[in-house]
Amino acid sequence: MTTSHLVLMIVVAGAVTFGTRLFPFALFGQSKEVPKFIKYLGNVLPVAILGILIVYCLKDFEKGDINYIIPQLICVALTAVVHIWKKNTLLSIAVGTIGYMLLIHFVFV
Repeated sequence: MTTSHLVLMIVVAGAVTFGTRLFPFALFGQSKEVPKFIKYLGNVLPVAILGILIVYCLKDFEKGDINYIIPQLICVALTAVVHIWKKNTLLSIAVGTIGYMLLIHFVFV
């Protein structure tokens, strides 16, 4: 791949990223009231995302290896506790992910 291709890919990725960040402001910037549907999505989506992540992370649960199952269960519980405690989706996901990585690399080797 040439340098011009790499630069073009970076520019396109940057433009798309900027466009997706700009879109909500362009769409709702003029009105002062956020539509009820968007407020509803803001309330429902964090819980839905956590549910999807739990299903995705536990999809290979039937492997049966205790060193594989225990870290998953611990981190699902840790993520749930942090989310109930702080009500911060990003913090919950970060704590669960970091906790899982630490457990599988240092405790359940």
